[in-house]
Amino acid sequence: MIEFGQFKIYLVDDDPSIRKGLRRLLQSFGFTVEVFGSAEEFLEAKVDESNSCLILDINLGNMSGFGLQEHLSDTGSNLPVIFITAYDDEHTHRKILKTGAPFLIKPFADQNLLQVLHSVADRMEPA
Repeated sequence: MIEFGQFKIYLVDDDPSIRKGLRRLLQSFGFTVEVFGSAEEFLEAKVDESNSCLILDINLGNMSGFGLQEHLSDTGSNLPVIFITAYDDEHTHRKILKTGAPFLIKPFADQNLLQVLHSVADRMEPA
């Protein structure tokens, strides 16, 4: 398990208010946070996958969160993904379950997010 202070979170969400609010919340928990407004913006960035995870909205612009997660998987990325979505329907649940990634339905409680992050961190080895 890694310490939260050493844990970096990449957040991809196309809603500026979600990005701002989650960044503040995650920083208050002690995380380093980098935010992106699209999958393409994330892919253009230099991302250090060690001691990191990706909080990823499903419904983005051109490339969906599912598309980004699939691209990362296809290119050999080991970056853990946590999906977030406002769509609480059976189709979305099935697609998320196929990925094996944890997910949260917006709006979610701060403690639920923290619990999922602890779960992801517990499975990681320090870099």
